[in-house]
Amino acid sequence: MLIQDIRDSLFNVSDLNQLKCDLNGLQPVDVGEYITQLPEKQRAIAFRLLNKAQAIDVFEYLPTDVQEELINSLHDVQVVQIMEAMSPDERAELFDELPAGVVKRLLQQLSSEQRQATATILGYPEGTAGRVMTTEYVRLQEGLTVGEALSKIRRQDEDKETIYYAYVTDNNRKLVRVVSLRQLLFTFPDVYIRDISSDRVIKVKTETPQEEVAQIMKRYDLIAIPVVDREDRLVGIITIDDVIDILEEEATEDIQKLAGVSGDEEALSPPLVTIRKRLPWLLAIMALYIGAASAIAPFQSVIAAVPVLAVIMPIFSNTGGTVGIQALTVTIRGLGVGEVTPRDTFKILRKEVLAGLGTAVVLAITMMALSMIWAKPQERWVGLVAGTVMATNTLVAVTLGTLLPMGLKRLKLDPALVSGPLVTTMLDTIGFLTFLTLISVALHVFHLPQ
Repeated sequence: MLIQDIRDSLFNVSDLNQLKCDLNGLQPVDVGEYITQLPEKQRAIAFRLLNKAQAIDVFEYLPTDVQEELINSLHDVQVVQIMEAMSPDERAELFDELPAGVVKRLLQQLSSEQRQATATILGYPEGTAGRVMTTEYVRLQEGLTVGEALSKIRRQDEDKETIYYAYVTDNNRKLVRVVSLRQLLFTFPDVYIRDISSDRVIKVKTETPQEEVAQIMKRYDLIAIPVVDREDRLVGIITIDDVIDILEEEATEDIQKLAGVSGDEEALSPPLVTIRKRLPWLLAIMALYIGAASAIAPFQSVIAAVPVLAVIMPIFSNTGGTVGIQALTVTIRGLGVGEVTPRDTFKILRKEVLAGLGTAVVLAITMMALSMIWAKPQERWVGLVAGTVMATNTLVAVTLGTLLPMGLKRLKLDPALVSGPLVTTMLDTIGFLTFLTLISVALHVFHLPQ
């Protein structure tokens, strides 16, 4: 039965047996989606219909707020069973979102092994490799043969998160080699691990930023990457599913910042959450626009003398802001996916300026034509000024859209901190001030007709 069929049917308490059969026969990710969409009072009922194995798998696919809700509604025994079965990194991610009192209670009920694994991950700073790694991995000793290694994996490593790679360490747990499961399966049992494993191990440190980890795994097409501490001891691995989550999180964060939205807001967030996330940005943008308005305020008499300016200026503002956001978006995206680095600043700037020159010419001509169409015959000289300033502002826009995120990256800051509204406001202030100053000078110096 498809999840759509269940979703389209009503939640009927009298038909719980059929629902139980249907839910336990579906993929965990689909059941998680179904439970998430249920009304709050019905989620716990649906979750209790799952058998133990299915419930454990489904729990990891639920949003954090739904997980917390279920923890509060389930008996402690059920909660502990689920917590024990979760991978350490998933458990640590959940504990990050739970109240401190609940985390303390759950930690006390975990086995000493799982409690230690969770505490280890929670001990690393957020956004680092140590915080997103799992401590479940396959570790082998150098002196083992292939046959002995496979026997160990069958006996001891059945519950590990991934066995695509096995990591070879010395007696001090220092990572020295790596071997793939494929190599183990297609090698004679009496061959030693050290003879088939590679000593060219691609690894990351516990303090490596998570976005850098994602770029390394993408660059080398890795399914998993080992994480070592400062003494080069193996402490965990990061798997491809974690990297997908990291990339999605980073992309979402960049898009939200670029649009002037605080992180963690979702499409179905409650209205109060939406207000709390957006209002600070909106107030900040209003404060920034005071600067643009202040640039216009001294020229009210000029605008009154040349009314066509009131028609031209909105087009002028929106076009310049869009050009800046285009350059900004392309630059931030390039930095985000590792396509460019701050060392490429002048290459990117050269490209943007050359493209900006072509764009500037077309926009300037268009602006001149519109100005002359809308202006009175005695005001058509305004088109020449408007076209000149439009061309200049376009070049300023592509320059700012390139240099600002590159500068932040060079300073080890998030390039996405440069939001679209910020760039637009800067361009409005510069453009309006330049445009209106030139118009004012033309009126007073050359005594042009009004």
